[in-house]
Amino acid sequence: MFTKVLIADDIDFNDLGASQILNELDVHEIQYAKYCDEALLKVKKANLDGAPFQLLISDLSFKEDHQLNKLNSGEELIAAVKKECPNIKIIVFSIEDRAHRIKLLFDGLHIDGYVLKGRNTIYELKRAIQKAYNEEQDNISPELLYLLQDMTTTEINNYDVQLIKYLSKGISQENMETVFKEEGISPNSKSSIEKHINKLKIYFKANNTVHLVSIAKDLGII
Repeated sequence: MFTKVLIADDIDFNDLGASQILNELDVHEIQYAKYCDEALLKVKKANLDGAPFQLLISDLSFKEDHQLNKLNSGEELIAAVKKECPNIKIIVFSIEDRAHRIKLLFDGLHIDGYVLKGRNTIYELKRAIQKAYNEEQDNISPELLYLLQDMTTTEINNYDVQLIKYLSKGISQENMETVFKEEGISPNSKSSIEKHINKLKIYFKANNTVHLVSIAKDLGII
C-alpha cells in the first residue's frame, strides 16, 4: 500500500474523511494542503528530500480568498504535479459530475481514479485508493460510468477543448495558427484549425464561434 500521501482540499471535513480511509489502509505519512500552490510546493520539497509522494488526492475546486495563488484549480495542480513527479498516482475527489470534464482528466491528465463526493464517499474512496495502488482500470465512481458513455464525450477530444478555450479567450480563428505554433499544439495549420472549428460548429449546431463557446460553457466542456 502507499506509504506517503498528499491530500489537497480546502475543506477540513473532506480532509478528515480521506485521512480516516488512509489510516484504515495503514498509510504511514499523510500531509495536507488547502491551496494548490501549497500542494505543489510540498511535492517539490518531498522530491528534493528524496522521499516523494506516491499518491495525490485532490479536489477540483478551490475557493479564492485573500491569498494569491498561481494555480487555482485541481486541473492546474494535477498538470503541475505530473511535471514534477510523473510517476505519482492521482485520484480526484470532487462533486463535479460533468462528463466532459471528467473524461479530460483521464484522457488529458491521465489521472488514476475519480471519486464523486456523496453518500458512498468513504467506501468509494477506499476502493479507488486500492485500485490505484494495484493499477486497475475503470477506477471511477459507479454512478458516473454511464456519463462517460455519452456520445458527445467520446467524440470531443483534448485538441477540440483547447481550440474552444482559445476561442473563449478572444483569439480569432485567423490568429489561432500562430498561437498554436507558439504553444506547440498540433495540428496547427490554418486549414486544419478551420476544419476542426467547422466540425465543432456542425456538431454542436452553433451558428458561429461565439455561439460555439457559449454552448461549450453550458455543457461544461470549458
